[in-house]
Amino acid sequence: MSYRRFKKLLGETSLERKCRLMFAGALLLLIGASFWVYARLNQRVVEEQQRDLAKLLIAQNLTVTHWEKTQSLIDPETIDIVADLSRTLKPDDLAEEKWRFIPQDYENSDATRRPTETYDHDALKKLLYGGEKYWVYVDSEEQSYHYYEPIIAKENCLLCHRDRQFEPQISELDEMMGMARITFDLKKTQHDIDRNNAILTVMAIVTAVLGMGIAYLIVRYVIVKPVMHLKDVSDAIAQGELDQRADIQTGDEFQELSHAFNRMLRHLVSTQEELRQTNVSMDHKVDELAQANLRLHDMNQIKNEFLATMSHELRTPLNSILGFSDVLTVSDNLTEKQKKYLRNIQSSGKNLLVLINDILDLAKMDAGRMEVHSVEFSMVDLVERQVLSMKPLAEKKNIDLSWEIDENFPILNQDAGKIEQILSNLLSNAVKFTPEGGRIRVDVSIFDEDLFDLVVADSGVGIPLEDQSIIFEKFRQGRSQVGSDLTTREFEGTGLGLSIVKELCRLLGGQVLLESEFGKGSTFTVRLPLNFVCLNPQVPSNGMISLHQPGSYSPAVGRTRAT
Repeated sequence: MSYRRFKKLLGETSLERKCRLMFAGALLLLIGASFWVYARLNQRVVEEQQRDLAKLLIAQNLTVTHWEKTQSLIDPETIDIVADLSRTLKPDDLAEEKWRFIPQDYENSDATRRPTETYDHDALKKLLYGGEKYWVYVDSEEQSYHYYEPIIAKENCLLCHRDRQFEPQISELDEMMGMARITFDLKKTQHDIDRNNAILTVMAIVTAVLGMGIAYLIVRYVIVKPVMHLKDVSDAIAQGELDQRADIQTGDEFQELSHAFNRMLRHLVSTQEELRQTNVSMDHKVDELAQANLRLHDMNQIKNEFLATMSHELRTPLNSILGFSDVLTVSDNLTEKQKKYLRNIQSSGKNLLVLINDILDLAKMDAGRMEVHSVEFSMVDLVERQVLSMKPLAEKKNIDLSWEIDENFPILNQDAGKIEQILSNLLSNAVKFTPEGGRIRVDVSIFDEDLFDLVVADSGVGIPLEDQSIIFEKFRQGRSQVGSDLTTREFEGTGLGLSIVKELCRLLGGQVLLESEFGKGSTFTVRLPLNFVCLNPQVPSNGMISLHQPGSYSPAVGRTRAT
């Protein structure tokens, strides 16, 4: 029986009850088995004694029979004396037996001489043909004992039963002359056996009761009491009484267990004190960290406001510079050298204006001030306009720039300016990082009923796998060749384009995905909702919102959370 089955049989009970049940069951089994074996041994002894008694009675009766048969050769008075001695010397408490000699050829004799008991035939077959030394039959109904033993011819038997013609007749030595049967009553013997069995049963019950009582005392005071003491101490400690200690003085494993329990408590108290002190120190550190975070947050806000203000302030004089340079380009009294310088001023000014606009956009998004203008527009027109505006730059590098969009593409309800900025940044990067003779393709398709994909794929230098996790961070560019440092760039740029794309996608409720293999090109997939949905009920209905908590969009579901 497995432990689980044994546990299921006992059920959820206490240790004391389990021990009592197990000890009692084992004790009853052992005592019952031992007394049963003892009773069987007594029964065997009684059976052996009955056989010995039957053998002695057969010898006695054979002796008396020989005296009676040979009375013609012996003095009759001597025969009478021997018979009286046989009856006198027989114990008084011995059961009255019935003696009979059954010759071997009784089946061929007269019917009056045949035994009436049917088991005499079985006994004769067993002894004559089976080679048995004796045969016993116990009649349980009449409570009688029948013992059969063969009579074998010896040398002295041949003198009388062969020469003098005494019955039965024999001719050879060791020949079976017949069998002797002794029958006596078993009532007194069975009564004695029943009395002994009753005494054994009573002794077994008394022994089992005493054993269970002793087992109860042992379990109660040697096993359960120390365990209950440990339980009480544990409960007290659980209630906060940490000064409690186990006190078991048994000189055995329970005492060692109590010492180990006390050592564990002392270690627990010391560890708890160390944790308390650590928690106090951690509280101070957390407070300091919180104050530092507040200062950093304030400084970050100041930085964002500074960048936004400075970008705005820088853009104003820069627009003036670009405006006056445009005025100067139409002047007729400029030399070719002056016109070249003027074109350099315009080119540098425009690049600086793009950089300032990027910084201003990032500052607005970090500060949560970027506004979303949701309007209805045609995506076909937007893609065509951006691709055509980027066509001259692609043709200078002999790059094949193509685009594909279904003419029946649905009208979007999104921020057209920001989607245009996203596409412009992706196309600029694709042209910048695609070598001469390369290919750039723009695809727009429906992803599902609520989302659409804007895909820009190029055959440029690609992005190494180790750089793909940081390529969307601010002021980061990928490595143009294996082993080159991030700060050593082959291509110009500030590294703000992809970070702006990522923030704008998040702002519009979408996400940007990247698939790239170094040396084989890159594919950027912008996944946006077809209709910009603001989840903030306080947003005005004019489609313009201002976000004050960056990161409040859920790209996974393609929706915007505005606060």
